[in-house]
Amino acid sequence: MHAASPPADYGPFTVRAIRRFTVRVTLPEPLAPLHDLMLNLRWSWHEPTARLFAEIDSHAWASSNGDPIAMLSAVPRERILALAADPDFLSRLQQAKADLDEYLTGTRWYSASPKAIAYFSPEYGITAALPQYSGGLGILAGDHLKSASDLGVPLIGVGLFYRHGYFTQSLTADGWQAERYPAGDPNGLPLELLRDPQTSEPVHVTVPLPGDRTLSAQVWVARVGRIPLLLLDSYVEENEAGLHEVTDRLYGGGSEHRLRQELLLGVGGVRAVRRFCALEGHPAPEVFHTNEGHAGFLGLERIREYMRDDRLDFDEALQATRAGTVFTTHTPVPAGIDRFPRTLIAQHFAGDQYLPVEKVLSLGAETYQNGDPDVFNMAVMGMRLAQRVNGVSALHGEVSREMFRGLWPGFDTSEVPIGSITNGVHTPTWMSPHVAALSAQQRDWNSLAEVPSQDLWRARRELRGKLVKETRRRLRQSWRQRGASGAELTWIDEVLDPDILTIGFARRVPSYKRLTLMLNNPRRLAELLNHPDHPVQIIVAGKAHPADEGGKRLIQQMVQYTDSDEVRRRIVFLPDYDMAMAHNLVQGCDVWLNNPLRPLEACGTSGMKAALNGGLNCSVRDGWWDEWYDGSNGWEIPSADGVEDPAKRDELEAHALYDLLNRSIGPLFYETDESGVPQGWLERVRHTFRSLGPKVQAERMVRDYVTELYAPAADASRELAFGDFAPARQLAAWKQTVTQAWPEVKIEHVEAVAGGPRVGSALTLRVTVALGELGPEDVTVEAVYGRPGDDDEITNPSYVTLSPEQTNGLTKYEGEVPLDRPGSFGYTVRVLPRHPLLVSRAELGLVTYPHGPAGMTNGDLRLRCRLWSNSSAWRSRPGSGLSASTVLR
Repeated sequence: MHAASPPADYGPFTVRAIRRFTVRVTLPEPLAPLHDLMLNLRWSWHEPTARLFAEIDSHAWASSNGDPIAMLSAVPRERILALAADPDFLSRLQQAKADLDEYLTGTRWYSASPKAIAYFSPEYGITAALPQYSGGLGILAGDHLKSASDLGVPLIGVGLFYRHGYFTQSLTADGWQAERYPAGDPNGLPLELLRDPQTSEPVHVTVPLPGDRTLSAQVWVARVGRIPLLLLDSYVEENEAGLHEVTDRLYGGGSEHRLRQELLLGVGGVRAVRRFCALEGHPAPEVFHTNEGHAGFLGLERIREYMRDDRLDFDEALQATRAGTVFTTHTPVPAGIDRFPRTLIAQHFAGDQYLPVEKVLSLGAETYQNGDPDVFNMAVMGMRLAQRVNGVSALHGEVSREMFRGLWPGFDTSEVPIGSITNGVHTPTWMSPHVAALSAQQRDWNSLAEVPSQDLWRARRELRGKLVKETRRRLRQSWRQRGASGAELTWIDEVLDPDILTIGFARRVPSYKRLTLMLNNPRRLAELLNHPDHPVQIIVAGKAHPADEGGKRLIQQMVQYTDSDEVRRRIVFLPDYDMAMAHNLVQGCDVWLNNPLRPLEACGTSGMKAALNGGLNCSVRDGWWDEWYDGSNGWEIPSADGVEDPAKRDELEAHALYDLLNRSIGPLFYETDESGVPQGWLERVRHTFRSLGPKVQAERMVRDYVTELYAPAADASRELAFGDFAPARQLAAWKQTVTQAWPEVKIEHVEAVAGGPRVGSALTLRVTVALGELGPEDVTVEAVYGRPGDDDEITNPSYVTLSPEQTNGLTKYEGEVPLDRPGSFGYTVRVLPRHPLLVSRAELGLVTYPHGPAGMTNGDLRLRCRLWSNSSAWRSRPGSGLSASTVLR
């Protein structure tokens, strides 16, 4: 018999695999140290190790984008055997392994408390070879881990392993963003499964779901220098089909999908940390750091642990959890916060043995003015579960205090307990070897600033030339994907010029980052690009979220502009912005452009990376640039704050940018001496090294976290756990008592005595307070004073604590308020809860003023001065029920 032939109109038959996986190369014994070098991601920032890998096969190293596992899979077997017999290579290999061993075990900066910190983040940008990031949050998390490793800080990173990562971006013929989600195989990445050494079986953790269902995950371990990074992966056989895809992609799916991811990250992450520490003999974390609200459920799991293992009740466990938890918010806009329907949260915690649903829901409730009673807010829960909260720049701290002030009613915005630690970047990752080689001492910023002008300018030109070459390669690849033939692309050989002022603009593409601000006046931009005396060239990159149609339209608008014949040799858009592209951009650009809508940039770190390489920033005063711009280390784009019309504001700020480029930046770059060196430009570069080099490093950032947050949190956690958690039990009971008794706390009488008043004198205050069931030891009574505005609002108050005199049902307090400046003066008095274990005066959100209801729980948070003016005559508010007298002498 003969097999039937397929019909003639069928195309060629293609056999498709039903499953794919990666087979790792087997190394000869002499090359065994390569295994440890490959599996420790230190190679991603340690130049000598990277050079050793490149020496194996430079072509394979380049084509693998610097991924040693992928590279070795492509190296011919003959080359592997030759290296195994090469004594010179083996000697260098042994030296590299010895250097890694010393790095992992040697003494570093860190030698103090806590014993370990668990750091939770939804994404990590360690290297382009491990695509588990979407943007700045992930890159920041990766730099945090790397710098902690360099300093010896005992972090354990926790995240999710996304099989499809974020997405790869390409462009259609008309410039529209197209997304693709290539499947990733963890076996082909520098990861190892966490296994039980007794059984060699992979360790699995489980998370309960509604309907008696269970979500399981295996744990991949990435070694980031000294830091283990645990990545939870739901692609395991025991999960039903729909649950395999929980960790399918980063920031994908609907509400229930996202909730499952965040439950796995928080609850499953804590369980993975416990298993990892037990199996590897690693110290258990004393502090848990929640990097953004996505991991907030870790606090609920820790409450559950305290209740189960230490027999605390919910409120006691909450105090113990808060003491050892740090929460970092990265979001300057409410729209960026994860909010779930309360009903969905209730479904997932209904019937939990330890966590009452109503108490869980109260943690994420928006119990403030204009809050939505039907949602569960992850950032709000994060703040209620953490005793220490911070933003990621000084300005972002201010924005966050304003944004979340409703959680602490009755307190001035400045008193809202949200601090700030400004982000930094990992210098060995982002500084080019070209720049690092200029200084004899690594990261000696003064030495780097004193490099001879010729040498510094030569390094900058080499980096610019490297960027131009890489940009042409990527641009050609992009046009081929868009359907162009090779014959149509000869013009790409003339795109950009290594001697022209080069500007970089690359980031995610939400509307507030204003990708297209530079296109506000296309003709004006074209004139700048093609200026006969001082032209500029611009490289643009960025991804829009797949669901963000507005962001995609912005990209299309930019691409269509860059496609035009008039400007396409001077401005390009490169798709698929990732860490590999970012390296070339931040190292090769002369100017880093950033023009967000102020103050919506939480920090922004790309400009920091450019500064490390001698790039100058041109930015709106937002994020980190607001606090570190000094007038000489770059340029400020004036911000049209207060202009209500968005189009008008964009127009004003775009024209300010054009003027800067035309009148200041361009001419300075091209103003050269007889040797062709722009001395004025290099003076700004030198000043940038001196003024920004020490500040923008992630090492500085991690040191700040250790000293300002981690160590105090560990101390507080130990203090509450002392004596079988007696302090935690006492604090929980005290908070409950104070909260219940607070409505009875009243200021009954205020008496002010002023002799003058003149600058240098004082106002004596005598205050009578009814404390109800509380005692003087439970409260602080203080005067609040300063310069009042037109509506008697004190926006920058000072405080003086008043001393109790006697108790007779009523407690009297007295103190002096300094009259330390002339002009309008205002004061009020208030009562606050007091306990030695409180970190912030506002922690309970309770305060009583003379003019308002005791125990304020809602309303305007701004501190208002209702009594007083510069006449020193205190005025009682009608109907307040408060008596007052003023004595003037």
